[in-house]
Amino acid sequence: MDYIFSHFHLFWPAALMTLEVTVLGILVGLVLGLIFALLRLSKHKVLNVPAKAYIWIIRGTPLLLQLLMIYFGLVKIIDIGDFPAAFIALGIHNGAYIAEIFRGSIQSIDYGQREAGISLGMTKRKVMGRIILPQAFKRALPPLSNQFIIALKDSSLASSIAIPELLLKAKQLGASNYKMMEALTIAAIFYLIMTSLLTIGTNLIERRMRVSNRRT
Repeated sequence: MDYIFSHFHLFWPAALMTLEVTVLGILVGLVLGLIFALLRLSKHKVLNVPAKAYIWIIRGTPLLLQLLMIYFGLVKIIDIGDFPAAFIALGIHNGAYIAEIFRGSIQSIDYGQREAGISLGMTKRKVMGRIILPQAFKRALPPLSNQFIIALKDSSLASSIAIPELLLKAKQLGASNYKMMEALTIAAIFYLIMTSLLTIGTNLIERRMRVSNRRT
């Protein structure tokens, strides 16, 4: 325990790096997820088929493989650093799962609401933006919160391309003083703290949305 308390402060920079990779990866994933969810729902094969292919490929291959392919592949085409490669890979990976979450939430909205909006003179785009998507986002929040937690834990794979996040810091510190279990324990504590705070935050948002729904 003395080792854990005395070395705990050394992990703060790595924890911040983990949060940065996770937050940027989630933002990229949300944008890609919404875009590909809408493409997936399109009746046009030109839009639908590429979306299906993206989701099928990303969900069918491991994140570590995707991370390495994006890192080594993009380096030959575009001069990017380790950090952009990490959050781009995390975003592309999460985007496929978020797309399916959004798709399911959008399809869960009663079709009568779309017809009602169109009957009032609204275009399909306005119906989607003003009626369907706001409700879909609320329904998607619980599975999205789970996906965000998974993204936070998956960020540990960024250590494979030398991103100085929590797991890499634990490995380096443990290897330097032969206290590997203690170093890994500190990393585990940080992950538990961050996932707990993320869970509390999403639960609070869900409760506020339930209250607003009751008022309306």
